[in-house]
Amino acid sequence: MPVSTPRGVRYSCDMTSYQRQAVVAPRVSGAPLKLFVSALESGITADTLLARLVRDSGIEQFRLTPAGHASPIQFPLPLDASAPEKGPRAAEVAAAAAALPEVATGMRFETVARFARAYREGQADPVAVVRRLNGHIDKLEAEPGLALFIARTFNEALAAAEASAERHRKQQPLSPLDGVPVVVKDEVDLAGFPTTLGTRFMRTPATKDAAVVARLKAAGAVIIGKANMHEIGINPIGVNPHHGACRNPYDKSRITGGSSSGPAACVAAGVAPLSIGADGGGSIRIPAALCGVVGLKATFGRIPETGVPPLCWNPGHVGPIGLTVADVALGYALIAGPDEGDPVSWRQSAVHLSGLDERSLKGVRLGICRPYFDDAEPDVVARCREAVAALTAAGATVVEIPPPDLNVMLWAHAIIILSEMATAMLPHTREGGSTRFGPDARTNLAIGRHFRATDLVHAMRHRHALTREYLELMKGVDAIVTPTTACTAPLINERSLPDGESNLPVVDQLMRFIRAGNVTGFPGLSVPAGYDAGGLPVGVHLLGRPYEEHFLLRLGRVVEAAMHRRPPKHHVEVLG
Repeated sequence: MPVSTPRGVRYSCDMTSYQRQAVVAPRVSGAPLKLFVSALESGITADTLLARLVRDSGIEQFRLTPAGHASPIQFPLPLDASAPEKGPRAAEVAAAAAALPEVATGMRFETVARFARAYREGQADPVAVVRRLNGHIDKLEAEPGLALFIARTFNEALAAAEASAERHRKQQPLSPLDGVPVVVKDEVDLAGFPTTLGTRFMRTPATKDAAVVARLKAAGAVIIGKANMHEIGINPIGVNPHHGACRNPYDKSRITGGSSSGPAACVAAGVAPLSIGADGGGSIRIPAALCGVVGLKATFGRIPETGVPPLCWNPGHVGPIGLTVADVALGYALIAGPDEGDPVSWRQSAVHLSGLDERSLKGVRLGICRPYFDDAEPDVVARCREAVAALTAAGATVVEIPPPDLNVMLWAHAIIILSEMATAMLPHTREGGSTRFGPDARTNLAIGRHFRATDLVHAMRHRHALTREYLELMKGVDAIVTPTTACTAPLINERSLPDGESNLPVVDQLMRFIRAGNVTGFPGLSVPAGYDAGGLPVGVHLLGRPYEEHFLLRLGRVVEAAMHRRPPKHHVEVLG
């Protein structure tokens, strides 16, 4: 998550005064990037370079921005007062999501519901699906491949499929997900396989499944692999120097976005209708938008992090990416809820999907800051306006809200996440040196190590203040709507491979609208909103109140029903 330059960005509550100058920074790759990184890590030049880099990016303005009386301690988020006192069982909620009527989207998706129906009616078999899928993946990974996976689990998947097939023969499936292929990001523990975090040196196999993986397996899911990711999740681009640049199924010359690059690309390519990603700074929602699928970052603590190696404690979330809103809702229902291994997950409202198929939005208030909403590429703005039109046609009304303070948002997020990532990686940099990481990870880790203790406390105070501001703001609106990203998938700089590049203007475009969810812990959902003139996907973003994922998913279903979707160029079908 490189720091981008916010200087020249000015926001006020006067809607006509919104101005934002583009980030001006050179694209650096190859030998110049390596020299720059070495200088950042040198005892002689590091302090001077880092001080200038951070200063020129606008941190002095942030350091002088008062946080009022806010404490650096983030108080618990308020629970959903409308939630049932005791929610239904996860399997029941998932079954309800699988039973939702399909929306007309223009393409025949192999959704979780379609898999469940094919198995139930004897039209497909989990074992045959795994074997067929293995061949399809081989073709997708043929040079130049999509670089979807860090590890594939064919033998384990085949064994799980055989057990699932036996349950289906007895008409005793564990859930609608029984026998359905699922992919997990290589940031989540899967017993018997290393959790590499996208590095080349973390090779110790996990001894136990993460809580989310255990819940998926208990529902009968067939885990077919550990998906590629941006190295240690530190950038929203998705180019990995060790495991390959994950490529967009809509256009191989384009990025997927990151850091959950492989999970989003796998879903878009038809490899699995559901995957698990992680989101510390848009890392579920950005690749979901660029790959034309659905991504949910739930409320902080809603989905347990047990068995997810800590990269960042405060902004980080694990969550589902799916073909459709119903797929994401089903996955969310199965993996959300308290877990004894994660104290942050203990205090939460009951998990439910009430009202998910209600199409009327009468009385729903959508918060939109017009200048902020429109600060994106024209095709992105046009498609997202169409999404808003679909919501208002269903009865919602638009309420104008003031612009966010993007400088405070950027620095509060950047200081917290980079400080925490630098801390999490200290044992590895001490043991083997920073050169075991790729150049862009090294750059960001150096910046994270450079921040002061006072910077971190100041950022945490602003996080608390921003959370309270958003809670107050959302007393007047039910959701805040923006584009997910300010652009569609940018081109991969092929000359920069395998190491990648520093491209701060692109980072700014990808992260402009999504930081609020990570800073506050509020839930955010990205839903496909159409395509630009080149056929690349556009995502619209919905930010909701704490523990109201069910409401965001309801809004997402309305958007989804109004959008015509197209399969990507690189896409497989496995049901036959």
